[in-house]
Amino acid sequence: MLEIKNLKASIENKEILKGLNLNIKAGEVHAIMGPNASGKSTLSNILSGKKGYEISGEVRFENNNLLKLGIEERAHKGIFLAFQYPLEIPGVNTNNFLKTSLNAIKKARGEKELDAIEFLKLVKKKSSDLKIEEKILNRHLNVGFSGGEKKKNEILQMSILNPKLSILDETDSGLDIDALRIVSEGVNTLRGSKNSFLIITHYQRLLNYIKPDYVHVLKNGKIIKTGNFELALELENKGYENFL
Repeated sequence: MLEIKNLKASIENKEILKGLNLNIKAGEVHAIMGPNASGKSTLSNILSGKKGYEISGEVRFENNNLLKLGIEERAHKGIFLAFQYPLEIPGVNTNNFLKTSLNAIKKARGEKELDAIEFLKLVKKKSSDLKIEEKILNRHLNVGFSGGEKKKNEILQMSILNPKLSILDETDSGLDIDALRIVSEGVNTLRGSKNSFLIITHYQRLLNYIKPDYVHVLKNGKIIKTGNFELALELENKGYENFL
């Protein structure tokens, strides 16, 4: 599904990624862990299409050259990014945002768009599954939301859009135990043979609920070790400094 070969990235003449290689197949869950400034968020930015980086190497998503696709095209192809710090957008109703996003993707794929009744039925079920109060869906997008509400709203978007590849960029930061479980349940509900995940995190605690198929350690812009969930436990016990 996603194939990254010798990816290098720099910004303002500072090299961040220094030859990163990664291969994610359909249905797999991969976690990337690493210390600050190792390149984790840079990787998620590049995959989602953020501009400003000088990039070399190869990134292919379902045999498409991802680096040549715009942000909207990547979303239409099935890539979703859950932000570490979701933006507040005054004046944009959350329900309208979700409906517009979903129908834009359906239109790009030549699929039938949902009418208001069909969408409300869908969002009611999804929000109930994630224990999100329906009243917040009538508020402006993320405005006045708590940190946990913002993160749950990101997972609600992911659940509704049903992307092929979901990138979670430190979605667990700032979550209490209950919110962490709800977010994890949302991810686990979407797991299947056609949905893949790239989870970027500092901590092993999220991985207790979302058992990844592979754990990668990122340092100085390269993946230096790959293992299973036991590798995350080793990092938690030893700490990055001692482990590395």
